[in-house]
Amino acid sequence: MKRKFSLVFILALILTIVAACGADEKSEGSSSGKETVVIGIDDTFAPMGFRDDNNEIVGFDIDLAKAAAEHMGVDVKFQPIDWSTKESELSSGRIDLIWNGYTVTEERKEKVLFTEPYLENAQVVMTLADSKITKLDDLADKEVGIQALSSALDALNANPISEKVSLNEFKDNVLALTDLKAGRVEAVVIDKVVGEYFMTQEADTFKILDESLAPEQYAVGVKKGNEELLEKVQAALDSMNEDGTSAEISTKWFGEDIVLK
Repeated sequence: MKRKFSLVFILALILTIVAACGADEKSEGSSSGKETVVIGIDDTFAPMGFRDDNNEIVGFDIDLAKAAAEHMGVDVKFQPIDWSTKESELSSGRIDLIWNGYTVTEERKEKVLFTEPYLENAQVVMTLADSKITKLDDLADKEVGIQALSSALDALNANPISEKVSLNEFKDNVLALTDLKAGRVEAVVIDKVVGEYFMTQEADTFKILDESLAPEQYAVGVKKGNEELLEKVQAALDSMNEDGTSAEISTKWFGEDIVLK
């Protein structure tokens, strides 16, 4: 009888430990007990989301998402991901939102739900300040850098000049611009807001061509079927537009309010 009792006791103890571990895993990342929303980001995408000199994740979208989380009454965790696998990360449930300069495209609409656009952007060509490249046609026979599986790549492929360039794909824009400064590529196709940010960081190093490849808009991506979360995020964005929060964040990063209302 004692042996049977001991076995029952041990089994009960094991089940208790397993249940406790499961509870800890669900609450991981949230010390407040609130629901935690995991946001997938490219942590090299300045000024939208990137690491500062202290290796802290900062940026316009980071501040916007934090403010939205407060409005929603949830905690937020920023998860750096391989940007080329962002939709897979979302559909698998490893992240809840894509929120880091995420461009709305018809192809992406088939894979994710989008909030209303909150920022306008364009794909532009960036070169060194002393480059002889002054227009899109000058890219013919040139080495051009671009972030892999980005909206910049879509914009370039939609333009006839894409058939005349030698394309170099990079994991992120920082690597592309590094190769531009080193002379390994002669131009980089990049988001306008990102290009302008790097121009402020490295004065007289770069220039942006007057011709743009494609206008576009940023929005937040939500997993297909999760309309409840989509509605909560949209309500938070709407509220932040009304109370001036989004305008304040925009002015901090861009010097003016450029958020779409």
